Amino acid sequence: MTALGFYQPGNTEQPPDFEAVEVDKPAPTGHDLLVEVKAVSVNPTDYKTRDAKKMDDDSLTIVGRDVAGVVTAAGGECSLFKEGDEVFYAGTNVRAGGHSEFHLVDERIVGRKPKKLDFAHAAALPLTGVTAMEALFVRLGISKNSQDNEGKNILIVGAAGGVGSIATQIANLVGLTVIGTASRQETMEWTEKHGAHYIINHHEELLPQLEKVGIASVDYIFCLTNTDDHMAGMAEAIKPQGKICSILPAFEPLAPALFGKSVTFVYELMYTRSKYQTEDMIDQHHLLNDLSNWADTGKIRSTLNDTMTPINAANLKEAYGKLMSGKTIGKIVLTGSVEK
Repeated sequence: MTALGFYQPGNTEQPPDFEAVEVDKPAPTGHDLLVEVKAVSVNPTDYKTRDAKKMDDDSLTIVGRDVAGVVTAAGGECSLFKEGDEVFYAGTNVRAGGHSEFHLVDERIVGRKPKKLDFAHAAALPLTGVTAMEALFVRLGISKNSQDNEGKNILIVGAAGGVGSIATQIANLVGLTVIGTASRQETMEWTEKHGAHYIINHHEELLPQLEKVGIASVDYIFCLTNTDDHMAGMAEAIKPQGKICSILPAFEPLAPALFGKSVTFVYELMYTRSKYQTEDMIDQHHLLNDLSNWADTGKIRSTLNDTMTPINAANLKEAYGKLMSGKTIGKIVLTGSVEK
């Protein structure tokens, strides 16, 4: 089969130097599914995998977490899916990614593709959707029952990106008042389109902007950009006994004010369950099926904003170049056949 990967890390200021390589088509065993890839979306985690690669490592690296496709074979221990099923998933960071004609993935982190979405729109959802749902419902402990969230709010720092776009919709869906941050006219419009009740600028002090729209403090904060850049502002804005979740590590000490307010500070990394084979790994299967149901009933929409065809090395380079610019809105998806 054809896989699109790279051998050397190269210049980390540029997109990975993808090339088409012929490799053996894998065979599924155990809980693995073999999926024919129909669409993939690109994520920062993929080029960060390249950035972490050592200069003397000349092995073929295949990235690509988000996949939508069709099951062509299943391992002997599989019970959730069968040949012919249409699926979507975000994969794991400890196995080869999905930038290839066929891909092996553990069925316990796979969901049913939304029936009302094509492969491209479905491929935009898994990584960001699982990240948002784990952050909101597991790490921050937010109820899925909108009645429980009456009068509560959440500040989403970086609301126009892939995770922010879906987190805004889900937070809105479960009854939270959503304050999203964005800094450009087009990102503000995108954030409003996805359900933010208020929009403020993350390049300015957070609390004065919140107070300007009548919000004295927030119950929850979901930080999707550099944690250290916003630590002081988040400490000011969070309510006593509030909760903050970040998807990026803090390299500087946490703000002392968090201690005085008894604030819960947690991290979210959707790869934790699959990397460590946790007992609750199958929960990602359930989260993806919930996401699929919401998409099919029109409760959430795909955050696809840029489509490229086909899936080949040149288009991957271009897509990652756009992603590395830091100015993308929503998700970039490649669809069609995987070409040499």
